[in-house]
Amino acid sequence: MAEQANERLVEVRDVRKAFGDQKVLDGISLELETGETISVLGRSGTGKSVLLKIMIGLQQPDSGSVMMLGQEIGKLDPRQLAEVRKNIGFLFQHSALYDSMTILENVEFPIARHTERSEEDRKARARELLKSVGMEDAGDKLPSQVSGGMQKRVGLARALALDPKIVLFDEPTAGLDPITAGEIADLIVDLKKTRKMAAVVVTHDLRTAKRFSDRMILIEGGTIRAEGRLDDLKANKDEFVNRFVRGAE
Repeated sequence: MAEQANERLVEVRDVRKAFGDQKVLDGISLELETGETISVLGRSGTGKSVLLKIMIGLQQPDSGSVMMLGQEIGKLDPRQLAEVRKNIGFLFQHSALYDSMTILENVEFPIARHTERSEEDRKARARELLKSVGMEDAGDKLPSQVSGGMQKRVGLARALALDPKIVLFDEPTAGLDPITAGEIADLIVDLKKTRKMAAVVVTHDLRTAKRFSDRMILIEGGTIRAEGRLDDLKANKDEFVNRFVRGAE
């Protein structure tokens, strides 16, 4: 029996975005298939996080289009957009956990809001997710009682709560020490293997990105300056690409 072809889950076409006179994205295009992990690299302030927000409909592009799971995000009404978002997990840069909820309650929250599961089933699912990120013993704690790296793990568990087809990561290793950043990178690799999930990871951290990336996209000046595997970026003769790769290793 022939192996099933990968499905194209994301299509970003010629997306442009400016804030006043500042061009942040100037014609960005990318595609993402089932099981693929793409890293969007670049220096701080180059529009990487803006791209993620446009992809999930938190911001609108000035021009261009974004197709997520076969739906053009910019043409959806709020109800339709909410339905698409159920299939997309989002790990915010600062985890964005609810301070007044326990860690278990944070992970349980999207399950309670978007499913009809019983309370017992919701809590069981949340515990299972916490175990998958190594946080099974911290469910009764508040976010303020655990480290930044642990908060990232909890944020990842919550992003996976509805078993999404796509997960978007906004700087998942920012502010973490090298060991903890490596552990987060290993988690992404493991989730890719076990869940076959597709992911877009926005980061400036090439050291960890090379551990989980199938493909890398380097943005500078609002445009894609290089694309491919790490070896492709290393072989690129563009001066900026060369400096970025050398400086990040």
